[in-house]
Amino acid sequence: MLPHLINVTPEQEMLREALEGTIDRVSPVSKVQRLDNAKTFDADLHAALAELGIMGIGIPEEMDGSGGGVVEQAIVLEVLGRKATSMAVFMVVHYMITRIIKENGSDAQKVEYLVPLLKGQSKASFCLTEAGGGTDILASMKTKAVRDGDDWLISGNKMWISGASTSDIMVVLARTGEHRSRGLSMFLVPTRAEGVQATELNTMAINGYDTNALSLDNVRVPADAILGQLDNGFPQVVATLNGERINAAAVAVGIGRGAIEVTRDYAADRQAFGRPIGQFQAVQHQLAVAGIAIESAWSMVMEAARRDEAGEATDVLSSMAKWASARAAVDCTDTGMEIFAGAGFDMDLPIQRYYRDVRLYSFAPLNQNMSLNMIAERWLGFPRSF
Repeated sequence: MLPHLINVTPEQEMLREALEGTIDRVSPVSKVQRLDNAKTFDADLHAALAELGIMGIGIPEEMDGSGGGVVEQAIVLEVLGRKATSMAVFMVVHYMITRIIKENGSDAQKVEYLVPLLKGQSKASFCLTEAGGGTDILASMKTKAVRDGDDWLISGNKMWISGASTSDIMVVLARTGEHRSRGLSMFLVPTRAEGVQATELNTMAINGYDTNALSLDNVRVPADAILGQLDNGFPQVVATLNGERINAAAVAVGIGRGAIEVTRDYAADRQAFGRPIGQFQAVQHQLAVAGIAIESAWSMVMEAARRDEAGEATDVLSSMAKWASARAAVDCTDTGMEIFAGAGFDMDLPIQRYYRDVRLYSFAPLNQNMSLNMIAERWLGFPRSF
């Protein structure tokens, strides 16, 4: 493993080491690669993470969580990005859902839904995006919830929903009012409810975590399925987006660092012209430049996490961290594929998985151009450009 250059506390280092040891024991790289090729979720690793308390990070112990906060989540996600990329993406969604329920759920909802998530006894998915709208979802959302007596009937279609085929519960955003931003509500919907149908998509990456098209056909939920305030769902979601960007950035850093590590090891062994290719200056320089970029991005991620944990505004810094991490990680995996050359096409080696999986962060959870738009508007003071 490459040395980490950004300091963490002794307790945070212990967390990192315990997690690395657990992954190496339960899901070494050969198993991760086999499951990825088979497009299979790593149930053994999920159970091991729950036993270690990883699922409960970010939730206070008095709420049955494991304590810790955004910094600890970022450390966990960087490790998973290096070692088990699909599980890293799963945990980004998991941490977003647990934060949403912690901040908006009723006491009854926390007992029924949050506690099982923290113990690894259930899984959840977040259902916002639709085929006709991602970034511009406010203007294009067609999913609606209408009252029917004391219940609500939800109808519509969602797209690119992670985990919908394998989750137990979904947080679904639907339009409940006419106001553009104050007319959306969040609902807790069981995935096995009548009228719910998830269809897994055949995606090119993140093979160990399903991505789905979701159909909701008059799905009946009770009044207490509303999560948070009626018609205030979107502002409640926005409050969690900075944390989601930080967590996504941490995964991207992990993928980039993982790509550098396996490429460094390959370059140390691969012989050409009578010596290891890692002895050639061109190879050394490519990896050094990639390493500088990923370490710089990691320092920004950690600063954003520390500020978010302190309750400071991080809209600009989290956007910078996400943009820088995604850009650096893509460069790291490109460099790795160039140095592996033909060997990079071997589906049993992890470099091609890093190369594919990191592409997610070029457009999620906020695409790179929208990140730049936010930075230009809120940091540089330019007029809104979209």
